[in-house]
Amino acid sequence: MKKSDKIIYLIDTLELLFPEVPIPLDHKDPYTLLIAVLLSAQSTDVGVNKITPILFAKADNPYDMVKLSIEEIRNIIRPVGLSPMKSKGIYGLSKILIENHNGKVPENFEDLESLPAVGHKTASVVLAQAFNIPTFPVDTHIHRLMYRWGMSSGKNVKITEKDAKRIFPKKLWNKLHLQIIWYGRKFSPARGWNIKTDLITQKIGRKSFLKKLIN
Repeated sequence: MKKSDKIIYLIDTLELLFPEVPIPLDHKDPYTLLIAVLLSAQSTDVGVNKITPILFAKADNPYDMVKLSIEEIRNIIRPVGLSPMKSKGIYGLSKILIENHNGKVPENFEDLESLPAVGHKTASVVLAQAFNIPTFPVDTHIHRLMYRWGMSSGKNVKITEKDAKRIFPKKLWNKLHLQIIWYGRKFSPARGWNIKTDLITQKIGRKSFLKKLIN
């Protein structure tokens, strides 16, 4: 199968399996999404979705968030891990949003990535899911699957993102990255993976990867 045929098969299969793709993190606006994505670093979406209702009941906007102390924020978000760094980031970015952006989440990479604790992936998710700006956020599922499918080298997430943007039509980026995430969780996880249920990898998987598994 030619690579172009693999890409078509991949897109068509994901659309068939996941015609609708909910955003994994619960939120109501760009600010709450930004906070939820920040909290999801090295944590699970399920864990974050348990904590954010508690946090947002106290502060669901930057003006209320800065009324809390860093320690108060930390005590609430402690279960998701990395609470010292994340609590400082949440307080710090909220303060900057008020001072520099009229309390609004900016709609560009430069301003988002200048915020405390906000990296490229977090900014990409916010732009894609809050503002419908085409990006291709790469999480561990996408990074793993792009390698398994022979679509990227697997060296690092920057290369995987670059390859994904080169391979897939721009108009599909925002939906496709969510479809790959849901596929990875259901059919091609890092642990407990079963090739028999992973139909896309069976069909288009990297030969060296599959050979290593079979042998």
